[in-house]
Amino acid sequence: MDNSKTFNISEMEMKDAKSLQQLMTSNMEHFGKFLPMTLSQNQTLMQSEVYISKKALENKAKTTITFAIKEKSSDAVAGLVIIKNIDLAKKQGEFTYGIGKDFQGWGWTTSAVRKMTDYASKKLGLKILQIITHKTNLGSCKVAEKSGFLWKRTLINEFTPPNGKPMDMELYELSL
Repeated sequence: MDNSKTFNISEMEMKDAKSLQQLMTSNMEHFGKFLPMTLSQNQTLMQSEVYISKKALENKAKTTITFAIKEKSSDAVAGLVIIKNIDLAKKQGEFTYGIGKDFQGWGWTTSAVRKMTDYASKKLGLKILQIITHKTNLGSCKVAEKSGFLWKRTLINEFTPPNGKPMDMELYELSL
């Protein structure tokens, strides 16, 4: 299915702040467990403006790359796709992503990860990409698998959610 007619991915602009803040606050439970830092940085319009400014600097420095997944018809931020833990010497980076509950199941996240994989290879020269997710996050596991990532191993006590206990996470990798 060609869903590129209904969404796009792009660097965020200041005009996206309100939409980003609305996405985060209307999906607090959804983003709170696995994207708690992003959620905490986008609780108010002012925080989202600061977040977008910070992400623009990180994108320019190529330390972390953050793009918005946006619905074309409304230009609303529907989700985020991020390449973090970029190590240019090792040619490695890690994906993280999230999409609002109203946009799940449309294939946008998988398409965004595929497009950003191409970006990571061509623009950053990365050769190894990783996705770390919890086994109960079935949507994220499906995105990894549909994007060509292979399960490698379980990472013991890899992630601790706010006010939670350490959780084992699943490591998926893609070699380019």
